[in-house]
Amino acid sequence: MNPLHTVYLGLGSNGGNRQANILQALQHIRARAEIGPVSSYYETEPLGCPGQPTFYNVACRIRTDLGPRALLTLLKRIEKRMGRQESVRNAPRPIDIDILLYDDLVVDEGDLAIPHPGLAERPFALVPLSEIAPGLVHPGLGRTVESLLAGLPHWGVARLSLKPRLGLDVQQEKPSVPLGLSRVGVTNQRRNIQLVNNGKPALFSAELDLFADLAPDQAGVHMSRFGDAVEALIQEMTLEPMPDIESLAGKLSRRVVTVQGALRSEVHIRARSPLIKTTPVSGKTSEDLYTLIGIASTTGERTRCLVGVETEGMTVCPCAQDMVRDYSRGLLLEEGFSAEQVERILGAIPIASHNQRGRGTLLVGSDIQVRAENLVHLVETAMSSETYAILKRPDELFVVNKAHRQPRFVEDVVREMLYSLVDIFPDLPDDAFVLAKQENLESIHKHNAFAERYGTLGEIRRELRGEGPGMAAHTSLDQWLKS
Repeated sequence: MNPLHTVYLGLGSNGGNRQANILQALQHIRARAEIGPVSSYYETEPLGCPGQPTFYNVACRIRTDLGPRALLTLLKRIEKRMGRQESVRNAPRPIDIDILLYDDLVVDEGDLAIPHPGLAERPFALVPLSEIAPGLVHPGLGRTVESLLAGLPHWGVARLSLKPRLGLDVQQEKPSVPLGLSRVGVTNQRRNIQLVNNGKPALFSAELDLFADLAPDQAGVHMSRFGDAVEALIQEMTLEPMPDIESLAGKLSRRVVTVQGALRSEVHIRARSPLIKTTPVSGKTSEDLYTLIGIASTTGERTRCLVGVETEGMTVCPCAQDMVRDYSRGLLLEEGFSAEQVERILGAIPIASHNQRGRGTLLVGSDIQVRAENLVHLVETAMSSETYAILKRPDELFVVNKAHRQPRFVEDVVREMLYSLVDIFPDLPDDAFVLAKQENLESIHKHNAFAERYGTLGEIRRELRGEGPGMAAHTSLDQWLKS
C-alpha cells in the first residue's frame, strides 16, 4: 500500500452557485483522498479583475496516496469537469483548486510548483489555512502561516456564515387539496440500536419506519425532524440501553408526536437478532438469526406497543403426502401384501412429500410483557419442523423425519401459532392483540402460499370455544393501534 501524504488545498469559486461549486469539488476530491478539516467560507475580491463577482474561498487538508504530479492532474480534471475554461484568462470560474502545501516538499517544475508560489502574498489562502492548521510552517520560507499573515498590510477577507435565509415554513402552509393523510413519514432508516440482551447491552442493526398523521390544513410534515428524533434517542441509548424493542418503539413514537406536533404517530422497527440453538442429535451449538419486530403508536396520552418475531422453518405438504400414500398403497397391494400389512407398513415408514421453507410471523400487543425469544420457539413449533444453521447428517435425518411425520398446510401453521399462544399465555388479557402470519416458499409451484389471522385474544378465545361470531370479529392491527 502506498504511503499517504498530507496535502493542503485552497478552493475558490466566483461563478454560479459558489458554495455549491466548492462542495461539489470536495465531493470529487473525496473519491481519491481522505478529507480532513475544511475551513469556514471567506469572501474576497478577485485579484486584478474589478467588476467580477467576489470569490468564496476555503482551505482543506487531505490525505492521499497520489504523488504531486498525479494529484495536480486529478485537480485539473475536476476543474474542467465542473466547467472551468482555461482559454479565457481571469474570467469568472466555477472552481479553482490549488495545491498549497504537499508534506514538506519544495518543487518547481514550471506548471507544478509546491508550495504554491503566491501563497505568502494571498490572504484569501492564508486566512482559511491558518484556521485549520495553526502553526503550520511554510517549508520554503521557514515561517508560520500566522507570521506570513502578520506581514500583509491589508487582508480584505471576510468570514461568512452562509446560513440560509429562512422564509415561510412551507410545511405549515395550507395545501392546495385540503385532505388529511393517514400516515406521512420516512421509511427504511438504517441505524444501530442498543438493547439489553441476556442482561447486557448489545448492538443490533435495525430498519426504522416513522410516521405521523397529517391534518387537512397542513401541507406536510418536517421530514428532518424524524431523523432528529431517532438520533437523539440513539444518543441516549449509549448511556442507558432500552430494555426491549417495543419500549424503544414506544418512546420513539412519543418523540414523533412531540417534534411533529401530530395527534398520532406510528413507529415500526425491524432488527436482526441472534438466538443460540442446539441441534437435536449431534448437540452442536449454532447461532441462528431471526427478525425482531417492535411496533408502537401514540395517540394523545396513550401508547400502544407490540413485540413480534419473524423466523424460518419448514413445512411438508399434507396433500402431496396423502397422494403418495395412496399410490404406495396400490403398489404394495399389487405386490401381494394384505391390506392389514399395507397399513402397518405405511404407518411405520415416512411418506414422501414436497417441502417448503416457511417464514412465520407472530405479533403480540399487551401491557403484559412477552419475551420475543419465546415467540420464536412458538412459531417454529407451529411448523412441520424447525431448522438450524448447522446440520450434521444425524440432525438432518431427524429434521426430515420430524417434518414428514407432521405435515401442515400454511393455514395449519397459523392456527397452531394462535392455539399455542392461547394455551401457553393464559395470563394475557382478552384485549391483547395478536397477528399470526405464515408464508411458504413453494418448491414445486410457481407461487407462494400465504395465510394470516389477526384479532384480539378475546375474539380468538371465543372462536376456539365455539362462541365467536366469525369473520366480523377480526380486529385489525390498525384498529387496535388507534383504539
